[in-house]
Amino acid sequence: MAAAFDRAGWAVRAAARRPTASARRAPGFEWVAIDFADPAADWAAALAGLDAVINCVGALQDGAEDSLSAAHVDGPRRLIAAMQAAGVHRLVHLSAVGADAVAGTDYARTKAETERLVGASGLDWVILRPSLVIGRGAFGGTGLIRALAAFPGVIPVVGGDQVFRPIFAGDLATAIVAAVDAPPGLTADLGGPQAVSQADLLRRYRAWLGLSPAPVLRLPLALARPALAVGDLLGHVGWASPLRSTSLRQMNHDVAGRDAPWPAVLGAPPRGLDAVLTQVPASVQDVHHARLWFLRPLAIVALSLFWIVTGVVTLRWGWDGAVATLDAGGFGALSPWIAGGGAVVDLLLGMAILKRSWSARAAVGMALVSVGYLIAGSLSLPHLWLDPLGPWLKVLPGIVLALYVAATEARR
Repeated sequence: MAAAFDRAGWAVRAAARRPTASARRAPGFEWVAIDFADPAADWAAALAGLDAVINCVGALQDGAEDSLSAAHVDGPRRLIAAMQAAGVHRLVHLSAVGADAVAGTDYARTKAETERLVGASGLDWVILRPSLVIGRGAFGGTGLIRALAAFPGVIPVVGGDQVFRPIFAGDLATAIVAAVDAPPGLTADLGGPQAVSQADLLRRYRAWLGLSPAPVLRLPLALARPALAVGDLLGHVGWASPLRSTSLRQMNHDVAGRDAPWPAVLGAPPRGLDAVLTQVPASVQDVHHARLWFLRPLAIVALSLFWIVTGVVTLRWGWDGAVATLDAGGFGALSPWIAGGGAVVDLLLGMAILKRSWSARAAVGMALVSVGYLIAGSLSLPHLWLDPLGPWLKVLPGIVLALYVAATEARR
C-alpha cells in the first residue's frame, strides 16, 4: 500500500510496531514506531505534517502478541483523538466484510466498534471493507489457502461452499489511494467481479501453482474442531495462525460482502480472480512456500520432541549408558557432569524452540550444539562413524532440519 501512494506522488510516513525491521525491507519510506496497544505512543510526532491517515491495523483473534481491543477499539480511539488534536482530518479506514455483530465473533464485534468510532469522529472519513485480498505475497489466510491447494493428493476443506469475491492487493491499493480524495462518509464493501466458492478457489490456486488436479476432500466440522482448537491455543502462546475458530465462523457468516456496484470515485473496477492468476503467474518460490506451509510447524514440533525426549531419557533411563559411553571416550570423572549438562542443554533448547520469538535462535543453537557433539564424539569415539545404527551419521539430518527452521523464520 505504501508503494502505491509513493507511485501516486505522495510522501509516505509508515508506522509499524517494529519499524527497524520494516525499514530494512522498504528503506524508501519514513518509518515511525507506533503500537496500538501502547497508551504512551507518540501520536503527535507520528501525525505531524500529515494530510491523511490510512488505518489498516487489524487482528483476527486475541493472542500473545495481538489484542482485539487494542487493534480495533482502544488504538483507533487514540488515533482519532490524536488526529483531532493535530488537525489532520482525512481518515481512510480499512475494515473487512462481515464486520458486524451478527457474525457472533469478537473479531466482527470489535471491527464494527471501530467503524462506529470512525463514523462518530467528525473527521472526513472513508471506510473500505475488502473481501479476500489476494496477491503475490502470501500471509495469513492467503498463505493457508495456498497450502491447502498444494496439499498432497487431496484438497482438504471444511465446508467448501462459502463464497468469496477475491480482490487483488494491487487493485485494492489503487482504490485506497483514490479514497483519499473521495467524498467523505463513504462506506463500501470491496470485492472483485468474480464470485467463487472456497472449493473452486482452491482448485484454481492448485492449477496456478502448476500442480496436478486433486479431489476436494470435504471434512466434517467435528473433525476440524480439534485443529481449530490447536490453532486457538497456539495463538495464545505467540504462534498466530489463520487456522482458528474465528476464521471458520467469519467464513460461514460473510466473506463475499454486499454485491454492490464498485464506487466510481475509487477508479477502475478490480480484476477478477482468473485474470489476476493469469497475469501474475506463480513462481517456484510460490510453490515452495505453499508446500512448506504445513511442513515448517511439523519440523519445529519434531525438533522440540527430539531434544526434550533426548534430555529426559539421558537423565532417567539412559543415564548409566550415557555415562559409560562418555567414560569409554576418555572423559573419566567428568562423564557424569558432561552427561547431565548436555541433557539440560537439550531440554532447554527443546523448550525454547516452541517460543515464537526464540525459535530461530534456538534452531541455530541446536545446529551449533549438534556440531559440537559431533566434533567431540568424532575425536573421542571415531569408530561410531562405522556403527550400523549410525549415531554420528544421524546427527547430520538433525543439523540440516534445524538450519531449515532457522532459515525460514520470517515475520510479516
